[in-house]
Amino acid sequence: MRKILVNISGASSCELGFLLLKYLQDKGEIFAIISDNAKISFTKENSEISINNFMDAIKQKFKLQNIVFLENDNISECVASGSFGIETTFITPCSINTLAKISCGICDNLITRSAAVALKERKKMILGVREMPYSSISLEQMTKLSYQGVIIAPPVMASYAKVRNLDELKKFIIGKWLDLADIKHELYKRWQ
Repeated sequence: MRKILVNISGASSCELGFLLLKYLQDKGEIFAIISDNAKISFTKENSEISINNFMDAIKQKFKLQNIVFLENDNISECVASGSFGIETTFITPCSINTLAKISCGICDNLITRSAAVALKERKKMILGVREMPYSSISLEQMTKLSYQGVIIAPPVMASYAKVRNLDELKKFIIGKWLDLADIKHELYKRWQ
């Protein structure tokens, strides 16, 4: 069974990461790490979710089942080892702070350690870098990681998708991320 890791770091639009988890549930053995800043960001964008019952509320809101949630501050979790065999690592959304740490090889939490593992093992990694505009420093960091095989895929819409509402736009973005990971889906209408 395919092992997939979804990291959600502290950037706006964390909902995209949770929706990605929802659509991945039946695609393999799914692991997830959520940074503290992502939790804070999401609660500020969604008043019905509080930090106190965050995980239970997220599981209920997005109907998440069979996802193995790991603690970001536990660097000894299974995904910290290349021998565990994660095939694809998503960091969606990816904060600029997380991007910078990965680019510099800093492994001070489980998200950055799992990214370092994906790099050293030459596994597929997709970063949904969430920032606009990008600074020259961030562009250099993304270029550096791209040369290492990392796929930089910011959550950007395409006009040809002819999305009619925000939900369709979210499905399009998540569908593009799934395409990059060679995961079949029917989240958006293909170009014809």
